[in-house]
Amino acid sequence: MAAILVVDDEPAICELVALHLRHSGHDTSCVSDGEAARERVAARLPDLVVLDWMLPGTSGISLAREWRREPRTRELPILMLTARAMEDDLVQGLDAGADDYLSKPFSPNEMVARVRALLRRRLPQAADMPVQAGGLTLDPSTMRVTLNERELRLGPTEFKLLRFFLSHPERVHSRAQLLDKVWGDHVFIEERTVDVHIKRLRETLEDAAAMIETVRGAGYRLVRPGNGS
Repeated sequence: MAAILVVDDEPAICELVALHLRHSGHDTSCVSDGEAARERVAARLPDLVVLDWMLPGTSGISLAREWRREPRTRELPILMLTARAMEDDLVQGLDAGADDYLSKPFSPNEMVARVRALLRRRLPQAADMPVQAGGLTLDPSTMRVTLNERELRLGPTEFKLLRFFLSHPERVHSRAQLLDKVWGDHVFIEERTVDVHIKRLRETLEDAAAMIETVRGAGYRLVRPGNGS
């Protein structure tokens, strides 16, 4: 699941893009102008931005150029949306720093495919890289989990749960979201199944069990040591 920011001043376009990206499993939020986009990216760096060319105030082109100048946002993937479809416009958008370009009106399926391709290009090795938090280390390539260099033995579902939490720290995930992302959206089981596996995961994590936090009425999240609430 990627964190994606949609920047477009047309509510219908924002809703359409966000709906299809959320349906594809992404954590998606929308803003309608350049200043709000600038503030949102400053507060939390997304994994990708879907950026409209024409915005009130700061244009999408100006924002793209600005982000490309800053070390923190230099590698931020940008998919530019625009009603301008001339070749010169395409060149201008790419020269400003957009990674890809989609002309309105566009197919939602094509938009999702473009986003998927940009994310793959951005993080090609992410699937096999070890992930860590505190003394916990999970290595997908060897299927091993260690706590302060001591190996823990997790069942396959607990392993996938922990991997998902470690890959998305500090974010709250509902039981339905966890079912979709860990079990798969083609599996139909009760949400309380998540609670059973969370309990097993905590038991295996022993001293690190408190890192898996219950958020009442919302779901669960992994809290890095020192960041607990």
